[in-house]
Amino acid sequence: TTVHVTFKKLSAADIAKNKSNIGRPLSTLQAYVMDAHMNLQPIGVPGEMYIGGEGVARGYLNRDELTADRFVSNPYLPGDRLYRTGDLAKRLSNGELEYLGRIDEQVKVRGHRIELGEIQAALLQYPMIKEAAVITRADEQGQTAIYAYMVIKDQQAANISDIRTYLKNALPDFMLPARMIQIDSIPVTVNGKLDQKALPEPEKHAYT
Repeated sequence: TTVHVTFKKLSAADIAKNKSNIGRPLSTLQAYVMDAHMNLQPIGVPGEMYIGGEGVARGYLNRDELTADRFVSNPYLPGDRLYRTGDLAKRLSNGELEYLGRIDEQVKVRGHRIELGEIQAALLQYPMIKEAAVITRADEQGQTAIYAYMVIKDQQAANISDIRTYLKNALPDFMLPARMIQIDSIPVTVNGKLDQKALPEPEKHAYT
C-alpha cells in the first residue's frame, strides 16, 4: 500500500499485554481477515489480512507474476482490488485487529515446503490455547523438525494428546509438530517480535 493501513493510540495497558494490537483501518481503507479460500474469518479466528481501498498500490514494478499473486479481486466489492499482505491477524470483539506474525515464512522439512504460520493459526483455533509460536530447529539426529510452543489459558496443564488429535484433523501429517511444549509466556524482543533464542530447549526425552 502507499503509506500505512491501520491506526491505534496505544495505552499503557496495551503495551503491558505484550500483544500487537494494530487498531482499525484508516477511513479510506478496509481490512479483511480471511481464510485460504477468501472466506471472512469470525471474530477471534486467525487468518490472512487483506487490504482494500484507496491506499492499495497498482502492483509491483516489472514483477507481473508477483503482482498477479498479491493483488486480487475483492469478492465482496465487485470491481475493487485487494492486497494480500501475507500477515496473520485476527479481529477482536471491539473491531480492532491483532497482528500475529507472518504466514509466508516458508521452511522445508523432510522435503515438504511448510508455512509455519498455518500451523500457528491452527493452534490458535484450539479453545484452550491463548498464544502459540512455531519454529524449526534441529532434532537429536540433526534433522530439521517443527517445534510448537503454547501458552494455555488460565495456566492449565495442556492435554498434548487432545491437541495433537485436533491438529491431525486440521493439518496434513507432514505439518504436525514433532514436539509440543507448554510454556508460561511467549518471549518477545524489544520490538515485539518473537525471540526464538529465548524459547526453551525441550527435554530430550519429552517427545509429544
